[in-house]
Amino acid sequence: MSVFDDLARRVERWSALDRAADPLAAAVGRAARPGPVRDLLSGAVLGHPLHPLLTDVPIGAWTMAGLLDLVGGRAAAPAADVLVATGVAAAVPTAATGLHDWSDTRGGPRRVGLVHAAANSAALGLYTASLLARLRGRRTAGKALGLAGLGALTAGGYLGGHLSYVEGVSVNRTAWRRGPARWTDVAAAGELPEGEPRRVVAGRVSLVLVREGERVHALDSVCSHMGGPLDEGEVAGGCVRCPWHGSVFRLADGSVVHGPATSPQPAYETRVEQDRVQVRARPR
Repeated sequence: MSVFDDLARRVERWSALDRAADPLAAAVGRAARPGPVRDLLSGAVLGHPLHPLLTDVPIGAWTMAGLLDLVGGRAAAPAADVLVATGVAAAVPTAATGLHDWSDTRGGPRRVGLVHAAANSAALGLYTASLLARLRGRRTAGKALGLAGLGALTAGGYLGGHLSYVEGVSVNRTAWRRGPARWTDVAAAGELPEGEPRRVVAGRVSLVLVREGERVHALDSVCSHMGGPLDEGEVAGGCVRCPWHGSVFRLADGSVVHGPATSPQPAYETRVEQDRVQVRARPR
């Protein structure tokens, strides 16, 4: 285990962070209720988490500004200044989307995310000070502040990678779940109440069944966002709402109606044979 990974693991166990993280996450959750704003911040309108896309702009701009500061000479000074300003401007929406995604985490990931946000906030503050120093003609101070900001940005970026690639935050929780390709018996049609979700097992995955009239819908029961149990969710208007974070999926095809989920829910073909509901995976 590397020293950096060990440090990240220590942050995960630092329960004292909960005193600041939990109230902040609750406040963000109240501010970003399910609806257009939450759909925008999560990236539901794109079908992809928005925060990782936005991080490329400040990271790229500030990294190149640092390179120009070190080796670009006087001729590169205007370009370096523009890059610093670009990073400062892009950091604001990047932070907003990251704060939104972080508010849905719990435990270790929430603690790491808080330190990740603190490091990136420090980077933003240092680069803002760097920009002001550059505009006032204090280039040496501006460069020093920028390089300090790059150090904070690197620390924050490492923790962001830990959240994504070690903790699996914002990863599609259904990516490796695949039900049977052949028709499989899962339930008695007569035992399915109208409009009420029911959890069944098909092969190696669990599904949620919902009967609407003569039709039976089947979706993966694990929410693609954070793994919530859709079989415990609310069914209304041809959709099912996850009880954990409020993601809404269309029963007919699993498409995302409202975030924070960005990946559609795997939907299964269904049929009724001799009062038995059968399901099979749809062709990819």
